[in-house]
Amino acid sequence: MMKKLFGLVLFLGSAVMVAQTNQELMKHYEAYYKQMKTQGDVQGIINAMTHLNVLSPSQARKDTLGYIYMSEGKYMEALNTLGAEKKLTDSDIALEVKAVSLKAIKRPELAVGHFEELFKRDPNPVVAYELAELNLQIQNMAEADKHIEYGIANAKSEMKKAFYESQNPYEVPLKSAFMYLKALSIYNKDRKANIDPAVDVLDAVQKDAPNFQLVQITKNELLRQKQALKSQAAQPQN
Repeated sequence: MMKKLFGLVLFLGSAVMVAQTNQELMKHYEAYYKQMKTQGDVQGIINAMTHLNVLSPSQARKDTLGYIYMSEGKYMEALNTLGAEKKLTDSDIALEVKAVSLKAIKRPELAVGHFEELFKRDPNPVVAYELAELNLQIQNMAEADKHIEYGIANAKSEMKKAFYESQNPYEVPLKSAFMYLKALSIYNKDRKANIDPAVDVLDAVQKDAPNFQLVQITKNELLRQKQALKSQAAQPQN
C-alpha cells in the first residue's frame, strides 16, 4: 500500500513539474513571438508559433501558422500544416490558405472547391474572379461564365486587379479584368470561329483600361492565329 501511495505521489509530483515547465515554456514562446513580430522576423514568428502549437495545440494557431506560410509564398508548407482536403468546419482563414496555396502550386481542380465555399460564405467579386479564372483553366465554361457575369455586374469602380506578367506590375479596374476573362471564354468555346468576337471584347477592354498590357499581348496572339488560319485555308488542297 505504501509503495502504491509513494508511486502516486511521485507521479503527481512529476505531472505538476511538467505542467509548470509547459507554462514556463508557453510564457517564453509567447514573449518570443511578440518580440519577433516587433522585429518583423517572419522566420522567428513561424518558429515561435510552431513551438506554441506543439506545447498547446489549437486550430487557431495552426490556421495562423498556415496563413503566415502562405503570405511568405511557402505554399507547400502551408498545405502541410493545414492539409488540402475540403472541410465545412474550416475557418475562413483556413479556406483562404488552402484555396490560394492550391492555386499557386497549379492544382486548380482542387483549389476551386475551397474558393466555392468562400464564395458561399461571402459572395463578392474578388472571389468570383478567382472562380472564373480557375474554371476557365479546367474548361468548366458554364461555371466560368456564371462568375464572369456576376463579376461584371457587381464589381465596383474602386475595385482593382493587379497583374504581374511584365517587369512592372500594374493594376486595372476589376470589371476590365472580368471583361478580359469574358474574351478568353468566348475564344475557348470555338478557337477558330470565335477569334473576331473575342478580339472585339478585347478592343472594348483596351478603351476602358489602356494600360492593360495583357490585353494587347492576347490580342496580338489571336490576330496571329487568325492570320495563320487564313494562310492555311489559302493553301491549295491536294
